[in-house]
Amino acid sequence: VVYRPVVKEEIGTYPNVSIRNLPKPCMQCDNPPCVPVCPVGATFVRPDGLVEIDYDQCIGCRYCITACPYEHRMFDFGEYYTQDAPHLAEYDKKATFDWQKERKRSGLKSPVGNARKCTFCVHRLEAGALPACVTTCIGGANYFGDISDPDSLISQKIGNEKVMRLKEEAGTSPKVFYII
Repeated sequence: VVYRPVVKEEIGTYPNVSIRNLPKPCMQCDNPPCVPVCPVGATFVRPDGLVEIDYDQCIGCRYCITACPYEHRMFDFGEYYTQDAPHLAEYDKKATFDWQKERKRSGLKSPVGNARKCTFCVHRLEAGALPACVTTCIGGANYFGDISDPDSLISQKIGNEKVMRLKEEAGTSPKVFYII
């Protein structure tokens, strides 16, 4: 399960070619196609606009995975990154903090058997911290904030820079902007 895959994009034509790294977290859409297809209401939009999954409700049907035009959602088969190594790595033994709860991945208990996605580290946001991708990016390339606040750094960045959003034509109104 990878919450923030990075796609390498080749730009230009030979001999003027460069590579751009494009991180693809959940786009936290204003009009998320993953929500209405969930037959049990496990995927929902919180009052603050974050799109979440209630792992206790999720039945693992994967409709939301199919509905996401960004191919961001994934299914948790219960595999570990180091399962074929001689010993399971310590990071594979640690609990995750998805959907505001500590989750131990053991046996077939939730979230194993569920759809999974980036949550913008909602557990950190609720504790007053920034998402981990923002605080750990060694290049300082990630920003997070309230775009409805004109004085926020994120509003200034997307207002003063050339930006793009992925697949805007899909009508999802993604909340992730890329400065280009």
